[in-house]
Amino acid sequence: MAAVEHSSFRAGLIGKGIQASLTPAMHMEEGRAQGLDYRYVLLDLERIDGGDERLPNLLSDAEAKGFGGLNITHPCKQDVIPFLHTLSEEAMALGAVNTVVLRDGRRHGHNTDWWGFAESFRRGLPGANLRSVVQLGAGGAGAATAFAILRSGAERLTIFDQDAARSTALAESMKQHFPDRAVVAGRDLSREMASATGLIHATPTGMAKYPGLPLPADLLDPSLWVAEIVYFPLRTELLIEAEKVGCRILDGGGMAVFQAVGAFALFTGLEPDEDRMLRHFAEMTRGPLQPVRAAGGGR
Repeated sequence: MAAVEHSSFRAGLIGKGIQASLTPAMHMEEGRAQGLDYRYVLLDLERIDGGDERLPNLLSDAEAKGFGGLNITHPCKQDVIPFLHTLSEEAMALGAVNTVVLRDGRRHGHNTDWWGFAESFRRGLPGANLRSVVQLGAGGAGAATAFAILRSGAERLTIFDQDAARSTALAESMKQHFPDRAVVAGRDLSREMASATGLIHATPTGMAKYPGLPLPADLLDPSLWVAEIVYFPLRTELLIEAEKVGCRILDGGGMAVFQAVGAFALFTGLEPDEDRMLRHFAEMTRGPLQPVRAAGGGR
């Protein structure tokens, strides 16, 4: 992707309940550091008349205003696809888009969530046992984390979701892309957790708006690693309980940063400074990011 030709750049985030998102600040600070007048706005469906039904209009409006890109989050990662001209290989495989590049009158859909999780996982949980992984959540974010952990070498992945049909569909989709791995829709969480080596949490539970634990705390074991996608707050109830038990943990901050790294590069054609973006995120969240800790432990 060619680098932007002008010093001014506009982008935005479409989603619901996104006022606490740190994505705008990450993009604008990195843009400033690279000499861009980078403006990034929130297009919150909770604050827009018509809500979800406004999605196609928001895309058209962004194009008309000269936006160079849009990030897409819950609940639009799948709904946006019919309104795009092209999809990257990963977005097509996942059936979910979190980054739309607007260029020359065309809309190009990408997914940087999966790489964001994979890179965070690689840095934050080096040497993690990938023999048998349990994942909670089969939505757009769950598709990204499932793809990422299988790309990272998971031998077996068991996917749970409140909607059994959704977990079955995601398992079948992942088996097509990773035919040499065991990917199944879970039915008995207690049984699967008893033999699991790791746990990925990919639901909204634990966010400020949805407090609580996504599974009974007594299913956590010290031998497990636990990876979270929620980053607001960074220390979710799940991570607090997992750390008490003695699990290696990974917060959702790294995924949030690295998906932004990928999106920034796609939007602008410039190479973002990953470490600078990690430091900026850490400053905003007032604590060291888990992914940069040698011992390990996002959106």
